[in-house]
Amino acid sequence: MASIQAINAQQQTTFDEQTKQELINLSKQKWQWMAEKDVNSLNELFHENAMFVHMGATMNKEQELNTIRSVGIQYKHADIQETSVQFVGTTAIILDKIRLTAIVGGNEVVNPFMVTEVYVMIDGKWKLGSLSFTRLLER
Repeated sequence: MASIQAINAQQQTTFDEQTKQELINLSKQKWQWMAEKDVNSLNELFHENAMFVHMGATMNKEQELNTIRSVGIQYKHADIQETSVQFVGTTAIILDKIRLTAIVGGNEVVNPFMVTEVYVMIDGKWKLGSLSFTRLLER
């Protein structure tokens, strides 16, 4: 039992400000790949069992990639207003407050969202395990 605690403590201390910045950069890059419809890069980033929660649908990895590929949702720009990163063991949780400009059903829409991204460290690489959009009330 002590060895598991020691491993967890060691992993926790390795996730410093540099690791947080690496994840913030990865998250920003993900938004760019989504805008560019770069499904090859997204395919590498998304874990095989990843889940995506949108305002009207829950999708698995393949459904999300197909939606981006087919321009079912065209992500144009994510204006990131606030970002935080927290660690739970080897899992990272990013909260992004964004203003998302997208084309949905042929119409350009701009919505404020709190986006939750969950990343897991697998074989030395961060993989996105979940992406969830929660629409914020306008002020």
